[in-house]
Amino acid sequence: PMTMADAKNSANWTEWRHAMDEEYAALKSNGTWDLVPLPPGRKPITSKWLFKIKHKKDGTVERYKARLVARGYTQRYGLDYKETFAPVVRFETIRALLTLAAVNDYHIHQMDVSTAFLNGKLNEEIYMVQPEGYIQKGAENMVCLLKKGLYGLKQAPREWFKTLSEC
Repeated sequence: PMTMADAKNSANWTEWRHAMDEEYAALKSNGTWDLVPLPPGRKPITSKWLFKIKHKKDGTVERYKARLVARGYTQRYGLDYKETFAPVVRFETIRALLTLAAVNDYHIHQMDVSTAFLNGKLNEEIYMVQPEGYIQKGAENMVCLLKKGLYGLKQAPREWFKTLSEC
């Protein structure tokens, strides 16, 4: 599905809702935001749910995945973010390291950090509208003050790199 409405109208709505619940629980347990009143003169960014079906090697469905992403294109330079640069690895470097490992008979370990960007702490005050389908009762006029990075934010890769570099 391309939208939450598409997911609701699909035959697999139960699976999509479960995937959204899992993502939302991860965001809450990670302390990604606090609900606060929107300060005067500030405009919150919006978010969107992305949906994907993960398949096993044999083609059967492994799981339904939902991810909440910020619409970073609505961020304003100087107000919502300042720096966005984050280094990336060059393929030549990976090839050189793999060559060294093969020549010296080193063991290679690969890892993946699930919800990696959610571990980067934000320095800017970024306000986001509550996620569609998860607006808190009694706090409908509140917005999310983001404390940690969220996929889609312009500075999320940089903040994740800073967090990773401090380890």
